[in-house]
Amino acid sequence: MTHSPPPGTPRARIPGPQQPPPPYPRIAAGLWKRCLGGGLTLWALTALVTYATRNTAPLPTLILLGGFLVPVVFVLWAYERHGRDLGVSAILGCALAGGGLGVLGASLTESYLLRPSPGMFTVIGLTEEAAKLGALAFALRRQPGIRGMRAGLVLGAAVGFGFAALESCGYAFAAAVSADGIDLRTLLETEILRGVLAPFGHGLWTAIAGGALLARRRPNGHFRLAAPVVGAWLGVSVLHALWDATHGIAIWLVARLSGTGLAPELFAQGYIPRPSAVQEHLFTLFSVGGLMLVAVAGITWVRSLAHRGTPWRNTP
Repeated sequence: MTHSPPPGTPRARIPGPQQPPPPYPRIAAGLWKRCLGGGLTLWALTALVTYATRNTAPLPTLILLGGFLVPVVFVLWAYERHGRDLGVSAILGCALAGGGLGVLGASLTESYLLRPSPGMFTVIGLTEEAAKLGALAFALRRQPGIRGMRAGLVLGAAVGFGFAALESCGYAFAAAVSADGIDLRTLLETEILRGVLAPFGHGLWTAIAGGALLARRRPNGHFRLAAPVVGAWLGVSVLHALWDATHGIAIWLVARLSGTGLAPELFAQGYIPRPSAVQEHLFTLFSVGGLMLVAVAGITWVRSLAHRGTPWRNTP
């Protein structure tokens, strides 16, 4: 005969089978969509309040939201789709390294380049892409198991978007500060433009170079500067230089087609004196078309690299 224990008596708990913890955090699908929607709403409300009150207190929030929103959303998308097994620490470390070390390394060199020219844009492309590739290698120096094309594309994109976020914040701050005070309209225009173009710039280029670097990483974790790695670095540097020089190239083409003299000097000046309506339309066509061509070239290159990596076939 059994007796039930008196009320209030603690019951013994029989431990059940322990489930091993998941190798990565369980992030619900679609987080990047919610982040994009919430971030855009918060950014729009911050811009509206700043414009209505003329108060400068929300400016840091406006600049940080505008600079980080699109890069963070694309890093979340890459993590959800292709990088869950890489771990949050690797994604976050690469993004922080790309933002901090990449921007500092590039700024040290670019401070000596003052006059716009084809050579200046070439040097900027080479130095910035080298700085981001170095930041990727630094972030993964103690994780020898992370290698392969897929890991390189995802983590390279994280480095590039971290770089793009801080760079966009710097451009937004420079656009906001003028001799007449805070120029809110220029700040908003800069953030909108850089937000729209962000997916086709630094993240795309560093993904290509990172894929080439990690695809040839040794099993012991050492990085190899093989010919394909150097070729990828030079290739994305050319895309970077063309992207930055699109404005000057468009001016040069307009000057050549319309018979305006001093075309090389116009490239350095960055504008055409007293442009006609036809010249303005041609400039818009060439500048937007040039950016689209560079973006299509980068996207095509990334897709070709992704199709070469067999692990992508099993990626959710």
